Amino acid sequence: MRNLRIDGDRLWSSLMEIGRIGETPAGGCRRLALTDEDRRARDLFCRWAREAGCTIRVDPIGNIFARRGGRDDGLPPVMVGSHLDTVPTGGKFDGILGVMTGLEILRTLHDQDIVTEAPVEVAVWTNEEGSRFSPMTLGSSVYTGETDLAFAYGRADEENVTVREALEAIGYKGEAPLGERPIKAYFEVHNEQGPVLESHGESIGIVTGSFYARYFLATIRGEAAHVGPTPMARRKDAMVGAAALTLEIDRIGRSHGEDGRSNAPHIELYPNVRGVIPSEVRLSCDVRHSDPEEVAVMESELRAAAKEVEAARGVSIELEQYYEFGPIHFDPEMTQVLRDCADGLGLKHRDLLTVAGHDAVPLNRICPTALLFVASCNGISHNENEACKPEDVTDGANVLFQAVLSQAGLADAAGAH
Repeated sequence: MRNLRIDGDRLWSSLMEIGRIGETPAGGCRRLALTDEDRRARDLFCRWAREAGCTIRVDPIGNIFARRGGRDDGLPPVMVGSHLDTVPTGGKFDGILGVMTGLEILRTLHDQDIVTEAPVEVAVWTNEEGSRFSPMTLGSSVYTGETDLAFAYGRADEENVTVREALEAIGYKGEAPLGERPIKAYFEVHNEQGPVLESHGESIGIVTGSFYARYFLATIRGEAAHVGPTPMARRKDAMVGAAALTLEIDRIGRSHGEDGRSNAPHIELYPNVRGVIPSEVRLSCDVRHSDPEEVAVMESELRAAAKEVEAARGVSIELEQYYEFGPIHFDPEMTQVLRDCADGLGLKHRDLLTVAGHDAVPLNRICPTALLFVASCNGISHNENEACKPEDVTDGANVLFQAVLSQAGLADAAGAH
């Protein structure tokens, strides 16, 4: 088993080919969830998986499962998964790396006529990014029961298209039962999306858990007025209040050490026309830290800052928490499997925490789960310049291949011929 390897050249070629679906002029990818670009990528994945001898199932939220049966097909499957959707100006590795690695594992098993004791499946989860439909990890969260299907169906994009409508439009509203089958183990590989591995000259990161994150919607209300005649001293400008709060959010993250994170990445402005002082701004923001107690302090500082901005700018600010994730701890036995496989391949690795959310986070609620990182060039992600080195991609795929084999087992080793 230790001598088995995936085809790194084929994996890289597949990443580049599917990366042309939704390719941007700058060389990145725009493949928003449940768009025609997403459909084309899904269709290509399904074709490739069928060519590798797999059957395809699609559930009602659009999650795809490519299955290669085992000698004992009644055993719970070993699953590899990630997502195909990107942010609007994304790259060619975020999410798709995990899907294509899983596909390459299926192809290698098929090419070498290897029979595993348990089935092996690759999952494509719907709307991981949350860029078109909020919240993120929607498909995997519905699958695990964390999010209600009816709620997910009702989520709408900026053009008021719902998830249900979008699924029906691209033909991926399936009928496979949701999450009723046990999973023996779930593995996911992802580009790190940060600089740690590259800065230490390592290709492999073993993710032991996550930061804690709290997400808020800040609604800043002022007073609409003409931008010309209204004296500065009499203005109640919601946009200025949002700008002041944004600076405070940034300050809070910077004041909590190396693990402090704070963001204000999305804004909605009303009435958003020339000539009118903005009367309302909706600002999405979050605070994150490896220490949950620090997150509580950061939230207190955020709420205090909102009060100060209210007083200084003559606006009102309503701060509502709408989401949180972490802190989680991935299965210790599964993370040790990844370490052992990396050691067996002679690869340098280190333990890491994930700061971002991934589909592995909700899956961790229902089965033994492990998350693997490969180094990102310059630590850049959610950017058209996102990149990974081919050798790091191959190394990560081989670690995951060994981990999958260790859990699925070889039928010959189990006494079947």
